[in-house]
Amino acid sequence: QWERLWFVILTFTFFLTLIWFYFWWEVHNDYNEINWYFYNRMGYWSDWSIPILVTAAAGFTYITTLLILALCHIAVGQQMNLHWLHKVGLMVTLMATVVTVSSIAQLWDDEWEMVVISIQATAPFLHIGALAVVTALSWLIAGQFARMEKATSQMLMFTTYFAVLVALYLIPLTVSSPCIMEKKDLGPKPAIIGHRGAPMLAPENTLMSFQKAVEQKTYGVQADITISYDGVPFLMHDRTLRRTTNVKKVFPERAKEHSSMFNWTDLERLNAGEWFLESDPFWTAGSLSDSDYLQAANQSVCKLADMLQIAKDNTSVILNFQDLPHDHPYYSTYINITLQTILESGIQQQAVMWLPNTERQLVRQIAPGFRQTSDIKVDAARLRDKGIKLLTLRYTKVTHEDIREYTAANLSVNLYVVNEPWLYSILWCAGVQSVTSDSSQILSKVPFPIWLLPPEEYNLIWITADLISFTIIVGVFIFQNYHMIRWRLGSIRTYNPEQIMLSAAVRRSSRDVKIMKEKLIFSEINSGMENADDLSLYSENGYSNEAIAPMGRRDMKLRVD
Repeated sequence: QWERLWFVILTFTFFLTLIWFYFWWEVHNDYNEINWYFYNRMGYWSDWSIPILVTAAAGFTYITTLLILALCHIAVGQQMNLHWLHKVGLMVTLMATVVTVSSIAQLWDDEWEMVVISIQATAPFLHIGALAVVTALSWLIAGQFARMEKATSQMLMFTTYFAVLVALYLIPLTVSSPCIMEKKDLGPKPAIIGHRGAPMLAPENTLMSFQKAVEQKTYGVQADITISYDGVPFLMHDRTLRRTTNVKKVFPERAKEHSSMFNWTDLERLNAGEWFLESDPFWTAGSLSDSDYLQAANQSVCKLADMLQIAKDNTSVILNFQDLPHDHPYYSTYINITLQTILESGIQQQAVMWLPNTERQLVRQIAPGFRQTSDIKVDAARLRDKGIKLLTLRYTKVTHEDIREYTAANLSVNLYVVNEPWLYSILWCAGVQSVTSDSSQILSKVPFPIWLLPPEEYNLIWITADLISFTIIVGVFIFQNYHMIRWRLGSIRTYNPEQIMLSAAVRRSSRDVKIMKEKLIFSEINSGMENADDLSLYSENGYSNEAIAPMGRRDMKLRVD
């Protein structure tokens, strides 16, 4: 009973670690966002994503190895006999996974929606992989079924396995993917907007970053604007300067101050590139050329006006604002200052996507050509009433149906932050018009969705895989239970349980097999003694009616051995 309990715990831990490993592998798209989240909580930058991924992979590999060994023991008719060290390791892995999953569920619950999106991309492949595993397990299940002496146990095992099999065969009916569509219905490739420039190739929100984005021929760039204490618009995402500048070295006593509380003369003294080379947030710093490495190391805080000079003849811009402290001298006029800077730059108004929700009416009066953009998800009618032309949302906040609704209402949809080609492919199939990305240099090279299947072809693959699996499983059960089937069909006149059990057993020299052989010999001897009077032997000289004498214990031992 204890061995069975440990096997149940091992199986549960396997599925839990599998889910956790799959989840953490799929959220690779958001690793930088995770690290930024921990930075805000802890106050220092560290790459937490890779250690968590390695730990998840190690735990899953360890539990998978234990489960495979346990199944091998069961396949040859032995108990699992889990060593106490492995029992401790199993419980530690289980507790660590439960605590980690619970923590992520509370601190970062939005990210679990990524699992649903990822299944849209991986469902056909997961289905085939699961079919292969369940089909392979049929050999073990069929063997155990043949060895069971109680019909109730056989029925319970068969019913459970059959239920899992049917659910797996039919589960594609519950999965829908936008990439299951006709090729002719595929929309145009989503435009790519560089998130704070090209942050994988250069420090974010710097001139070098925006230059790299323009070199990648991106449709647009996104930038975060704030106003210095003396009224100069500049680019900075965080509230403080600690993460992306050397403010702790130059102004250690002011490191935790809001970035807008610095004069531009002080901001010019800061280095905004060394952190990129030291932290290497996207693991790309080592791939920079010598000239790019030197250029990145000497980046400074970027003015809005300087960025617009790069973008005005090459690309569009999405502009977002960072909230200013109430005691900032330009708290009530920062919109006017920013609008003046934009209009003086010479960039076309149609190339500016205006995201802030404050003072929209004022912005429409001063710059009527701006494309009004919103990051609040509401119904299409309300967005049209407000004059919104573009909706920009996190990719987990919108569904395929939402995209179709907004598109039908002549509203463009931009989703952020999309870095992985598989996610870009799913959103392409869903009909998204544009995405904001850290990896514009990667997505720009994606010529077509990673996979695209017409419904008829997908159904053919699904049904064919199910039929192949079912055929193999039926064949395995017939092979493993051949003698049982013959007996039930009446081909064997006498029911001999030892003979059936022996024929179904794995060929090995174990104590159980020897016992079954001995029982089978005794059964044959007894049957021979009962029918001895009816037997006759033929010889070369004629007929003889000699009775068969029972074997002695010594002869019998020799025969058994």
